[in-house]
Amino acid sequence: MRILMAGCGDLGTEAGLRFAGLGHRVVGWRRSPAKLPAAIEGAAADLGSHDLPPVPADTTAVVIAVAADSPSEEAYRAAYVRGVANVLDALERDGVRPHRVIFVSSTAIYGDAGGGWVDESTQPDPGGFSGKVLVEAEELLHARLAGTGTAATALRLGGIYGPGRTRLIDQVKTGAAVIPEDVRYTNRIHRDDAAAAIVHLATMADSPAPAYVGVDNEPADLGSVLRFLAAELGLPEPPVGDAGPARGGNKRCRNDLLRSTGFTFTFPTFREGYKDVIAGNGIRHP
Repeated sequence: MRILMAGCGDLGTEAGLRFAGLGHRVVGWRRSPAKLPAAIEGAAADLGSHDLPPVPADTTAVVIAVAADSPSEEAYRAAYVRGVANVLDALERDGVRPHRVIFVSSTAIYGDAGGGWVDESTQPDPGGFSGKVLVEAEELLHARLAGTGTAATALRLGGIYGPGRTRLIDQVKTGAAVIPEDVRYTNRIHRDDAAAAIVHLATMADSPAPAYVGVDNEPADLGSVLRFLAAELGLPEPPVGDAGPARGGNKRCRNDLLRSTGFTFTFPTFREGYKDVIAGNGIRHP
């Protein structure tokens, strides 16, 4: 297979290396392609620009894995809505019809569910601009690819942690962590499992569904996660208090549909994943 990674930062690079490890040819589009490992054929590209490189004619699958330059609505719109549109325009321009396009989205589309469960059948109800922009990008993807023979799939990832993604660990280490007074559910996925899910959906025999929730097996109360990290680090338990607004909304995301495809997690809960991070395993790709 020939895989086009449209957006090749840390997550995209990890996925690209996994594709290459399976024997697939991988092209990575990013602004600084010189930073890519040799296994990925780099090409200079700004997905926010309409002037994108030629798409290889034999491209089998496209993965759109972009990140906004800043936490502003304009930056999100440039990365996700215009980014998706520009990649699809490039496919049309070059007459390339891949079997699948995987768009890396986010569980932010669900907003806050008051601690309730959400899955692929749940109507998106984003609370902030980030979720609203991602809903717009998903709708654009499916509308543009409807009837073309290319399957469109959104992988809605929870909070990504892993090598170099140590926000909660750093908060516990510095004493900045606060355990919320109320039960506040969080949903996460290790970077390596997120990359593995991308590869799985792009290469599995059955045609993928329009959307998958990409989180590990256990929505976890933030207090439980912080207490676990403190114990693993041999540090005092963080105090209970006002932790501010819920990051990502209070909800429990269900991953049954992804698991039903045969996908299995290397890090099924935050415990295995954070132990691996604390042990210093893996690297964050530049």
